Amino acid sequence: MKICMQTDIEGVAGVVSFELQSYPTGKYYEQAKKLLTAEVNAAVDGLLEASVEEVLVVDSHGPGGLLFEELHPAARLMHGLPLAPRSLRDEVIAEYDACVIVGQHAMAGVVDGNLNHTQSSRHIDYIKVNGQPVGEIAQFALYVGAMGLPVIYLSGDEAACREARETIAGITTTAVKRGLSRDSAVSLSAVEARRRIRKDIKSAIDKHLKTPLAPLAWKGPFTVEKRYFHTDSADNYAGQEDVERVDSQTVRFTSEDIRKVIYR
Repeated sequence: MKICMQTDIEGVAGVVSFELQSYPTGKYYEQAKKLLTAEVNAAVDGLLEASVEEVLVVDSHGPGGLLFEELHPAARLMHGLPLAPRSLRDEVIAEYDACVIVGQHAMAGVVDGNLNHTQSSRHIDYIKVNGQPVGEIAQFALYVGAMGLPVIYLSGDEAACREARETIAGITTTAVKRGLSRDSAVSLSAVEARRRIRKDIKSAIDKHLKTPLAPLAWKGPFTVEKRYFHTDSADNYAGQEDVERVDSQTVRFTSEDIRKVIYR
């Protein structure tokens, strides 16, 4: 098997603050990157133990969340700012058999979701697909699902794991912390979090080989509604004929193809 691993930083054990750890200006940002890289490496170890032949790690934290020089020697890394167009990235990801997610947080508005947000903690209030609120888990799973790839594993806080199980039937999850509020959590130790990730992701591969999970697919057509905190973000869509301006802070897109609208 060949596995594509999506990563984020806010769902990592020990990472609990936007200002101090998640944002690149944070006092402990480099330490947070080190924690994420170690969880990714534990996941790669588990995948290799499950006889996975190749692992592509996709650094999906906005400003970058991984330490390249400390990345597992068996992993390949897709990274860079700005990212290449999705059409080019998709050509690479399409070469893989299934996807996993490490370091994930819950969607915006989840009361027990530590560092909960959807795409942008500073700009986006919510995203809905056909009226249903979605977070980054559903966004990614629907996008790669339309490419024929299932998402079979996720690690993050308890709220993210719950969201994943509600979205993707049969997914294996590892909770590395329990959110108490948006800005606080009870984390496992770094060593224990990595041990559980390594064990559980291997189990996810074993389960998938025995009973394959299907790619996530919802019935179209798709209407994606995105509400921003501020009017100037919605202003950026001015003049685009395929965008409906719902109100001063909300825009809406419609398509038969989920991949054309889910990340607009």
